[in-house]
Amino acid sequence: MKAVLLEKPWEVGVTEIEQRPPKAGEALLKIRSAGICGSDIGAFRGTNGLVSYPRIIGHELAGEVLSIPANNPKGIQVGDHVVVEPYMYCGSCYPCSIGRTNCCDNIRVLGVHADGGMAETFAHPAKWLVKVPEDMPWELIPIAEPLCIALHGVHRLKLKAGEFIAISGAGPIGLLVAMVALAYDANPILIDLVTERLEYARSIGVQYTVNLKTDSLAEKIAEYTHGNMAHCALEASGASSAIRSTLDIVCHAGRAAFTGWPHQETPIPTNLITFKELDLVGARNACQEFEEAVDLIYTGRVDARKILTKMISIDEAPATIRDIEKNPGKYMKVNVMF
Repeated sequence: MKAVLLEKPWEVGVTEIEQRPPKAGEALLKIRSAGICGSDIGAFRGTNGLVSYPRIIGHELAGEVLSIPANNPKGIQVGDHVVVEPYMYCGSCYPCSIGRTNCCDNIRVLGVHADGGMAETFAHPAKWLVKVPEDMPWELIPIAEPLCIALHGVHRLKLKAGEFIAISGAGPIGLLVAMVALAYDANPILIDLVTERLEYARSIGVQYTVNLKTDSLAEKIAEYTHGNMAHCALEASGASSAIRSTLDIVCHAGRAAFTGWPHQETPIPTNLITFKELDLVGARNACQEFEEAVDLIYTGRVDARKILTKMISIDEAPATIRDIEKNPGKYMKVNVMF
């Protein structure tokens, strides 16, 4: 069968592989669609130190069940449509014992620590599959995974209706956070340097934007919030300057979540944290968010199609990955269709 393989950094291609037999407790899936993620581009560049090579990529996966143990915990049956949870946790470490499996001490992520599923078939533990409605479009199902990342950050912030949430980064995750905020009846403020992305955000219903090239960040946040500043902020760009600025744009007793991964340490003024009595949290991966993500997409409360740039075949994937690396501004989400 065909699969998308990173032989080493900067070398990606479609290769023929043999499907390994499913192990005990695993289902075999016919992959129907697979998303290309920013982390796949990082793996292509060789900038993700967690990735080992050679590596089959792909962790945003939707498929049809070809075989599955009859006693699987979720009652999934052959022929069901599913989305794949790509975060494989141990279940026995401290984070797992308190239900925070997303930061398991021994976590293994598809396409990073283990081969992913950008292939024609894929074997995966049945316990990490989530059934989706049969009439849910295949091209939208993989977007449940990045939506989970957005949801996890929003959950960590405990976002409430009516609150202002400042979001740094108008890429796929930032846009999805804004869309979740709208679904929660909150007020997203999207912050970026790229005018076209902010214009697109406005076109999909985001009322408040800040262009860092032309606007004063703190002044604009104060204007939108009537001088109160944002109740919370989510950093989704990974830029150290954006991480630092979250402390300035949230109100006293405000909250901030850090989802982006900076390449270096960020100096933080702890006196400001104490003065404002801020709550700061990390937000990585996802934890028990897939069912909600599927429901938000299926019901249209989050219109996932608005961030779907294009659909391609598996044979087009290598060239598309190279182009996304060179021209990231041209793309939001690209899904490989099988």
